[in-house]
Parts: sequence; structure tokens; C-alpha cells
Amino acid sequence: MSQLELPLPSNLPQSTSTPFPTSPDSPPFAAVSPAGNSSILKEKLELAMVAPSESRAVAVYCAASLGHQKAFQQAALSVAHALVAANRPLIYGGGNTGIMGVVSGAAANLEGGKVTGIIPYAILAAGGEKDKGNGKPKSNSIAELLDEKQRGEVETIVVNSMHERKVEMAKRSGAFIGLPGGFGTFEEVLEVVTWNQLNIHNKPVILVNVFAYYNPLRDLIRNGIREGFIRPENEKLVVFVDGPADHTAHETFDWGQAAVEAIDAWQHDKVSTLPFYWNKDEDSSDMTHVNAHINAKVADSDEKARVQHIETIPGLGTLPGLKLTHGWFKRVWHVRSRSGRV
Repeated sequence: MSQLELPLPSNLPQSTSTPFPTSPDSPPFAAVSPAGNSSILKEKLELAMVAPSESRAVAVYCAASLGHQKAFQQAALSVAHALVAANRPLIYGGGNTGIMGVVSGAAANLEGGKVTGIIPYAILAAGGEKDKGNGKPKSNSIAELLDEKQRGEVETIVVNSMHERKVEMAKRSGAFIGLPGGFGTFEEVLEVVTWNQLNIHNKPVILVNVFAYYNPLRDLIRNGIREGFIRPENEKLVVFVDGPADHTAHETFDWGQAAVEAIDAWQHDKVSTLPFYWNKDEDSSDMTHVNAHINAKVADSDEKARVQHIETIPGLGTLPGLKLTHGWFKRVWHVRSRSGRV
């Protein structure tokens, strides 16, 4: 089977046993077959996983709605109390409504509670997060106990976009807890799980499974494993805290303590990641190294020659899809490097 050559990160350790281009100005390349097999990836990308974060802060993903069950709100209260007791700052989405308002308000009202909210300007300007459910809990609500005026000191950081919100939350946190929520919560949880799989960061993701709320997600993950889309060992990239088998006890169960214990029990060295080398063994969730790399490349007078060299990769012309992707990447690289954005 013929092979084509693909570029590897310039900071990847070099190997004398691997054929690289002879030009000293050329970046290293790995021989990769179209089927995806690569000796260099097996040899040199068996690197140490990203080190676990030293941050004690925990990002909590949850709904701007209350949901129908009082147990959801009680779980949020429990998480707030457990985080403060464990001296773990709370990072959240900056809203004051729903489960989000319950967990943030409770943590802020407790002595020693440290709360940081990250909110996009558009949402802030529109008056904050809105209840996306029907706003009618089936049981008595406890949210009125957490009046906004009693929230204490909450640091609020305003960002430009939803993407920046997620990055800001992730880079400040050493772990993630998912309380019940909707589309936004699902997306946030699955993104940080994916970042674990891609070796961007190495942080526990804990789901508080009140009333088996997240059982459909667990079933979806297991179905992905059965159908060959998820590695079996990667099921443990998501930790489900199930609580008592008797659901009548869920309203009084200490979900927060169970979630904190799950964070403490996270076996960061047992995570199975894909062999991607983003920035040595450093947490890459804030992407600051990409900015630095782009800025360095812009000042490099040989960059055009290197791009031209990449375009001469044997076999690239026979892969129009890959060639189109490469062209798109060059355009994005150019625009973003000029604007200083990543």
C-alpha cells in the first residue's frame, strides 16, 4: 500500500529511525498509510497524557430551568454545600435562574464560598439566561430561598461568545459536574468528555444522575461502544453518580458529597486518550499555546517556503478532500494569525 506524508507538530520529539525530509527548513513528517496506520504515531505519540489540573475549582453545568422535580434543586444545593466544604470554588455559566441560580446562590451564601460566573455579553444584555422549560415545577420550589440580593460576592466575567464561555470555564476548572439540564448542558458535558479523549485535558467529568436522568446518555454511550464508534475503555470517561437504588431517597441523598468523592477518586493515569500531542504534557483547554505558535509563525520569513513544501507532499493531489481541507486550514490560519484570534 502506498503511503503519503502528513505533517506532525514541530515540537514532537524527533526519531533518527523515522525518515524525515532532508531540508533543515522543513517540518517533520510521518509516513501514514491511507488506512491510518503509522509507525511514527505508535512510536512517538505514546507520550505521557496531559497532566491532571492543579485547579481545585469545579465547573458545574446545569439548566437555567428548575425542572419538574424538587430533587433536582436539592441536588444543586447539595453540590454547592459539598464544593464549599471541600474548599473547591464554583465555576458556572453566570445565570441566576433555574438550577444554575440555585447552585450559584447557595455556594455564594455559604461562608467561604467562591463563585465565578462566565456569561456571554449577548445573554447578559438580554437580561440573563431564560427558563427554557415550562417554569412550573410539580413540587414546591426552593429557588425563592436564594434571592438574587442575598447572593453575596459573585465574580462575573463577560465574554464575547458561547465558545469563549466554555473555554473560559474549562481552563479555570480542574473537574466538571453535570446536574440535570437541557441541550446546552448536554453539549457542554460531551465537549469536555471529548477533550479528555483527545488528550486536550485530563479532568474528571461527573454526572449527578438524579432520578436516573442521565441513564439515556449512558445507554447512548454503550450503544456507541456496541456499534464500534466508542472504545470500550472510554466508557469511564464519564462517571455517573447514581445515588440510592430507591428513588424515593433521591430528594434527601447527599449528591454533592458523592460527586466530590467521585472527583477525588478520579484515576487520571487510567484514562485512555487518542495520541494527539497538543502542547507537551500541559492542559491545552485554553489554547494559549496555539496563539503563541501562530504569532511565532507569522514572524517566520521561511513560512511561505514551508507551506509550499507541504503542498508538494506525494499523493496529496490524489486526495481532493484532504487538499481542500488543507487549503481551508491555510486560509483560516492566515486570517486568524492576522487578527490574533484562535
